[in-house]
Amino acid sequence: MLLAENQPGFLGVESVRENNGNGITVSYWDSLEAIQNWKIHTEHQSAKEKGKSVWYEAYAVRVTKVETQRLFQPKETKN
Repeated sequence: MLLAENQPGFLGVESVRENNGNGITVSYWDSLEAIQNWKIHTEHQSAKEKGKSVWYEAYAVRVTKVETQRLFQPKETKN
């Protein structure tokens, strides 16, 4: 994700994987324009092609808008 992190409009990324390799990666951008620029970035396009031919059997891309966020963080327990 180092390449994405250096792109204008990049806000962050979250990623998790199961032991079997299944997982999800979510990247956050400040605008649809930034997403489009990332989509057509030459090195990103190369990585996507390698993903199709080497890394993944299948994958999905979803572009969504985060309207609100709620976080739960448990209080630290004292021992």
